[in-house]
This record gives sequence, C-alpha cells and structure tokens, in this order.
Amino acid sequence: MFTKLLALFPNAVLVQDKPAQSLSSGHFYFFFDRSKNEWIGIPRTDLSEKEFTLLKTLYDFYEPIPLMSESNSLSPQAILWHDFLFLNGKPPANKSGFYIRIVQFHLNKNEIEKMEIESGLRGFFSDEVLIIWENGNTGIIIECHHYKSTSLSEKELIAMIETVESDFFIKILFYYGKQHLFTNQLAEIFQEEKEFFTFAQNTLQKEQVFSFERVFPIYVAYHLPKLLKQKLNKAFVDVFQEDSEMFSTIKAFLENNLNASLTAKKLYVHRNTLQYRVDKFTEKTGIQLKDFYSAFTVFLACLVFESKE
Repeated sequence: MFTKLLALFPNAVLVQDKPAQSLSSGHFYFFFDRSKNEWIGIPRTDLSEKEFTLLKTLYDFYEPIPLMSESNSLSPQAILWHDFLFLNGKPPANKSGFYIRIVQFHLNKNEIEKMEIESGLRGFFSDEVLIIWENGNTGIIIECHHYKSTSLSEKELIAMIETVESDFFIKILFYYGKQHLFTNQLAEIFQEEKEFFTFAQNTLQKEQVFSFERVFPIYVAYHLPKLLKQKLNKAFVDVFQEDSEMFSTIKAFLENNLNASLTAKKLYVHRNTLQYRVDKFTEKTGIQLKDFYSAFTVFLACLVFESKE
C-alpha cells in the first residue's frame, strides 16, 4: 500500500525505523503500517484535510516532537507509554495487575497553551494521571489504578468540556475508553478505540463525548453489508422519507429509553405532540416500540437511514 502512496505523493519518504525527532521531521506527517512494520512520511503541504483524515483512519499516525519544544520535557514514563501505544514499542514495566483507562481528546486548534490545558484537565481526576500529546491538538489521558475505579459521569464529562472551552476558547472532544487490566495487548485495544474515536468525529459531528457504547451501534450500522441495509430500508425508508419529523422523533424517543417527558423536553415539543407522532408511527408500521426486539430493529433502521444521508 505504501508503494501506491509513493506514486500519489512523490515527495513522500519510506523509513524502516521510528522517525527521528529533528527540525526537518516537523515538515512531515508520518504513518505506520503495523503489518509491514514500516513508516511513510508525507509532507504536510502535500496532504489535504480529507486525505489526512483518511490516512489517520487506515494507519497509525505519528507526528515527531520538534526539537526545542515544550513537549521535550516529557518524563521517561510518558515517553515509554507513548512509544508503546503509538509506535509498537516495548510495554511499560511493572504494570501487571493495574487497571488502565485511556481517555482520548481532540481540540479544534493547534495554537494552544498545552501546559495550561493539561492543568485544567488534571483537575477533574481524583488521582494523578499521565497526559501525552500525540500531535498539536490531539492527546490522551492515562488513568492507572490498582483497582477498578468508577467512571466519570456524563455530568462530570460535560463539566470538563464546559470548563476547558470557556477558559481557552476552543472546542474539545472526548472518547472515554473502557478500563482494561493491563496486558501486552493494551496497545492493540487502544488502536481499536482510536479507530472508534476517528469514526465518531467524522459521523457524530454534533456530539462531544463518545464511548464504545455510544459509537458502536452507529459503527455497526455504517458497516452493514449493502444487502442487509436494503432489507432494513424496505421496511422503514418510505415512512421516514415521508415524514422527517417522525424520523427524528422516533430516534430521539429510542435514544432516551422511551421516556416521553425527557424526549419531549429535548425536542422542544409538547408531550401530546410526541405521543401523536409515536402513535402515527405505530399505525403506519404496525410496530409497538415498547417491545425490546421491535425497538432494537427500529433503532438500527434509524441509524442505517441516517448514515446514508
């Protein structure tokens, strides 16, 4: 595959080892092919935003830390974790028996005060965390515990977003990873979570907090074989296309656990209006949403219908 990329980007370079941290390397974006164990560096100026996003989805992305930058103060532990998670390096020692959670974040700006943002993020975690920047506006927060810790609540995550955005005038996205008992396969698990985060950024653009449970159903709907999508659409596409308000109402109703009051509040409609639309959907399709299997099928249909728009 890298041979084909060289044809598309004649200024690109192939390297066998981890790109060196140097002044010249700052002009390139580097991508790592784990199956071939090789790197390709493509000049930043040669990549469009769309091409850059696509390559980050296909390969491990690495941006060398420039010399004389503030990031050169990374601790040996942070460098070890960085190389393990991003560069197929050796696993950190003495982590057996620890529970690890990785929180990914992405900022919409590159020109930021990293140290100040790190300080703001640390304030929301009860224990010491490790923060590592992958590039100018993307990084991870590593939680490490001897025990299974409780997750930050949705309310706490929203508060963290509001604090960072109001203090630094930026937009921030989070992917709150699952807690895993440390093994040498943690890097592979992290790469899967990176894939989900990239997918979420491209498909769920109105949201800012993501998790496996939030992203995976849309991921499944997006990757369903064409034949299965067609079978699902046959049952619902006419109803959804005929009445866009019904589609948005049914999807919101299912997302809010069939809670009529909460759904009506979020849609800014009267509860009677909501009930009318739900009854109308049942009348047109013959489906009662309070049945689990019916609700699951309709929700999957909503995701498939939405993904094609």
